[in-house]
Amino acid sequence: MAADLLADGMIKATWAPNVANVALPTVAELAAGVDLECYITLDGLDIKGDTASVDNTALCSTDDTEEPGRVNYTLEITAKRKDTALADVAWNTLTDRALGFLVVRRTVLATTAWTVGQACEVYPARCGRPIMAAPEKNSAQKFMVKLFNNAKSNDRATVA
Repeated sequence: MAADLLADGMIKATWAPNVANVALPTVAELAAGVDLECYITLDGLDIKGDTASVDNTALCSTDDTEEPGRVNYTLEITAKRKDTALADVAWNTLTDRALGFLVVRRTVLATTAWTVGQACEVYPARCGRPIMAAPEKNSAQKFMVKLFNNAKSNDRATVA
């Protein structure tokens, strides 16, 4: 029996300013980005996909039938604030209306540099306005930002 893929320490999330091909982001494009995985809270990388259904039932049908339609991604990041402006990387990167690409790798240690051949997900996006989270007891200050998926994504990309 095969072992489960674990998540702990195995997710890298980079905000890249430019990606020419969402199917094949390059090592150089990803290295030019900002690594966010150490600023995002444990449950703060929230990527949901949904596929709409297209009714293709014919007049002569006795059963409803459908085909897959458009895919919609909902992207939201919850990150921790840092105590100095220089260290507040996520807050300074995910600014209101910033354009970029959220690139996520899930199967290699987060501390490993981007390398040719790695599987990843690429989401072209524009940031919404970062909103401070409600204060909680025994918690770091956090903010949430919704990313608006503004072009075709690729959830089965490969680093080139």
